[in-house]
Amino acid sequence: MSDEFVWWQKGVIYQVYPRSFQDSNGDGVGDLRGILSRLDYLEWLGVDALWLSPMYPSPMADFGYDISDYCNVDPLFGTLAEFDELVAEVHRRDMRLVLDFVPNHSSSEHPWFQESRSSRDSSKRHWYIWRDPAPGGGPPNNWLSQFGGSAWEFDERTGQYYYHAFLKEQPDLNWRNPELCEAMLDVLRFWLDRGVDGFRVDVIWHIVKDDEFRNNEPDPDYHPGLAPHRQLLATYNTDRPEVHQVIEKMRSVLNEYDERMMVGEVYLPVERLVTYYGGEGTGVHLPFNFQLIELPWHARVLGDAIERYEGLLPPHGWPNWVLGNHDNPRIASRIGACQARVAAMLLLTLRGTPTLYYGDELGMHNVPIPPDRVQDPFERNVPGMGLGRDPERTPMPWNAEPRAGFTSGEPWLPISEESGHRNVESLRADPTSILTLYRRLLELRRREPALHIGDYVPLAAHGDVLAYRRRDEGARYLIALNFGAEPGVLDLTGRTGCGKLVLSTHLDRDEEDFDCRVELRADEGVIVKLNE
Repeated sequence: MSDEFVWWQKGVIYQVYPRSFQDSNGDGVGDLRGILSRLDYLEWLGVDALWLSPMYPSPMADFGYDISDYCNVDPLFGTLAEFDELVAEVHRRDMRLVLDFVPNHSSSEHPWFQESRSSRDSSKRHWYIWRDPAPGGGPPNNWLSQFGGSAWEFDERTGQYYYHAFLKEQPDLNWRNPELCEAMLDVLRFWLDRGVDGFRVDVIWHIVKDDEFRNNEPDPDYHPGLAPHRQLLATYNTDRPEVHQVIEKMRSVLNEYDERMMVGEVYLPVERLVTYYGGEGTGVHLPFNFQLIELPWHARVLGDAIERYEGLLPPHGWPNWVLGNHDNPRIASRIGACQARVAAMLLLTLRGTPTLYYGDELGMHNVPIPPDRVQDPFERNVPGMGLGRDPERTPMPWNAEPRAGFTSGEPWLPISEESGHRNVESLRADPTSILTLYRRLLELRRREPALHIGDYVPLAAHGDVLAYRRRDEGARYLIALNFGAEPGVLDLTGRTGCGKLVLSTHLDRDEEDFDCRVELRADEGVIVKLNE
């Protein structure tokens, strides 16, 4: 049965933020050569695919998400030759490489935009979104930038505004233009021809805008604690019906190659999220499912959400789960170090493809960033609201040395004060560490088809306990997770058979017989292999 599934269904994706993973030349910024030097660690950990955040040429206004050349590597990170070496070394270890693809916007320094803004008659004028001022002057409509303020920037030279969903240095591309569309599809082919196994598509629900440029309505649920752009419902500048036609074109390119995949970044309610699967063979393989990040950390809330998500998936849709990423606070900071272990077991035993964020396997916390070290433009544009993303982007701690083995120079962001004890070298040597737990979970998941492709069967539980079975033709597993700080009990008398406990998040008990009543300590999850 396992042979019926492809690598991205059976495997685990690990996100590498290149700036913060490993520096090889002492400039304080991670790079491709650094990633190459750490592939043995990732192979040891047991992940199946690396997803690299952007490493393209960029002025770094938004740290690589403002791209000035889609078909090259920024010298800060290395060279195309080093990228090719990375692809080869990843494949030699039977792993895959997934690249970030940023189709919504380019850098304002991209030659395409420089040409576009040169004249209203430019051959690339309509590769971007230009509009006349509103009657009486001012922006064409009320659309807001994700990073604060109006999403329209006036260009004195040509007397029009251009649209930017993010920074003014990130003008949005016009996917309604066939020439632009073909140029971006050629970007996909460029990297696919170099051996890339797939793409994580940035803000995919943004890439098509209303062709009438209608004003957005106020959001009745907005309150001052939210980011300023949340004042308006993004009805007309995101999630437009035509976006699925663009996705179908992207998917058709991937379909030209064997076993390539596409992950879509989609921050939408789950009812809208699942529409991005499209028809069979036409949509995104995996529209990112962020419910483990967004929902309250309560057993009943998450249990209901898992069942609802499973019920909404189209017949050809494969589930996926995300616990952390470069845009959200660290899991250990969100729910605490003890529950971070429970979260690891949840992520790696649910049905579907899991995505890990670098350092979460160490239990990394957010790192406080002094005002003079702030890098994130989101924090700079909207200060004092705690919206900055620097705290979850800090360097990976590899050992207990002063710069944590990340760099010989001054790191681009501060290194955690925890790095003296929370680092790869120390945790790898500790048989009860969270890193050891992740490795054992990954090893068990890879070894047992029931845990990576088996059915998901929810089980009734009470209080802070969440329980479910994973099963296939050869084995059945029970997973019981205590989301509470007090002991819990799962009584399955008459509902399932006996078995043997094979793994606890505390890593201090295994091979215990199970007799239909599972005693859970505070903040503990267990995996039980049920008898046939």
